[in-house]
Amino acid sequence: MSTTRTAPTPATPTSARRGLPMGLVGRLAVCLAIALPAIVFRLAGLSVHPVVDALVFGAAVVAASFVLAWAAEAAQKDISGGLAIAILALIAVLPEYAVDLFYAFRSGSDPEFLHYAAANMTGSNRLLLGFGWPLVVLIAIWVANRALRARRAAKTHTLNLPETARFDVGFLALLAVLAFAIPLLGEIPIWFGLVLIGAFVVYLWRSGQQDDEREEEFVGTAKRIADLPQRARRITFTSLFVGAAAIILLSAEPFATSLVESGTALGFDPYFLVQWLAPLASEAPEFIVAVLFALRGMGAAAIGTLIASKINQWSLLVGSLPVAHWLGGGGGALELDARQIEEFVLTGAQTVMGVAIIVGLRFHRWSAIALAAIFALQFFITDTEGRYVLSLVQLAVAALLLVVHRRDIVATLRAPFARGGAGVADAGGPLPVAGTSPGSEDSGRASRASARMDA
Repeated sequence: MSTTRTAPTPATPTSARRGLPMGLVGRLAVCLAIALPAIVFRLAGLSVHPVVDALVFGAAVVAASFVLAWAAEAAQKDISGGLAIAILALIAVLPEYAVDLFYAFRSGSDPEFLHYAAANMTGSNRLLLGFGWPLVVLIAIWVANRALRARRAAKTHTLNLPETARFDVGFLALLAVLAFAIPLLGEIPIWFGLVLIGAFVVYLWRSGQQDDEREEEFVGTAKRIADLPQRARRITFTSLFVGAAAIILLSAEPFATSLVESGTALGFDPYFLVQWLAPLASEAPEFIVAVLFALRGMGAAAIGTLIASKINQWSLLVGSLPVAHWLGGGGGALELDARQIEEFVLTGAQTVMGVAIIVGLRFHRWSAIALAAIFALQFFITDTEGRYVLSLVQLAVAALLLVVHRRDIVATLRAPFARGGAGVADAGGPLPVAGTSPGSEDSGRASRASARMDA
């Protein structure tokens, strides 16, 4: 008579038995440890030195930004619909908005902060397109060529986007043209801000029309949260939302203030630090998420995520600035000085060039390199005349590219108004080789999840 032996069940870590995998607990613990000094500083009213304060509170913003990004992506497993998407979008962009809107709000009572609001916005906008877009495109092409080499197939030099990406590209094109009204007006009136906010609402509504009931794809830490049982998952992402938002709101004001003071203490231009260092802190999680998509062979999903974020910046973020300025005690418009007008022209010209590059739904490797090179030029061209010349160069490049892609212009501009809507770019799946199909429907859902999170 034989006896069947059952292999012993491996011990399960306590946190896993309770629904939280150890890997998730570990990552959250690291983020909390990074943010803890900022919490202590703020609650105790401590201030050591502007540079130290900027590092402490900036690190807290970065850590909380990662937590928000994970929670916002995982929450899409339980939440759908236009209103829910709008709420998730507002939560996901809280790090950037908390800093930028603080500058705008403070400018209502302190004119010294007036130009910092525009500095933060234009810096994050140009960083996203001039650094983020080329980075993910070059990584995606490199990953694709590794796979093609393994199959002994010919290399590709192009990242292709699916036809449904025209919705986002068309919306960004319209906003890019509309944005030139700001330097022409010399200010951002509240009425114009409300127009841009309205455009963002329309964008979300049209994007939400393409929601489906199928399960989204998740990666990394967001997947660990999404894989939890329903009750544990909802408690987890809700708690993460509340905790991360609290840390960001606690850190935003001292981080923004200490950043300005750090520039003075170190002999640097505070405008430069506000324009580039603050966006690096708030944009870091988004860049990393996009890079992870590209490394997984989902290049179109990566660039689709960053395009959606660009739309958000030109609509909701810019539109909110005059409203925050008014709430802070300012007048009915956020006035711009000569330097701010110059920055808006340069940022608008770069956006038009970016749209011209992708209007044909093809992103060539050399286009990515050229985009990054032109972005780098602005750090060496610092005089006003040179900046305007650089803006004209970008517009000239855009005009040339639009001639090349002239057959795609009408279809792209009509996409946001097409009946039924194209929805958020169904831009996912393995990187398509030029001339082949864009990718699978399943991986396209991953792109829509990210695009909605960053909308």
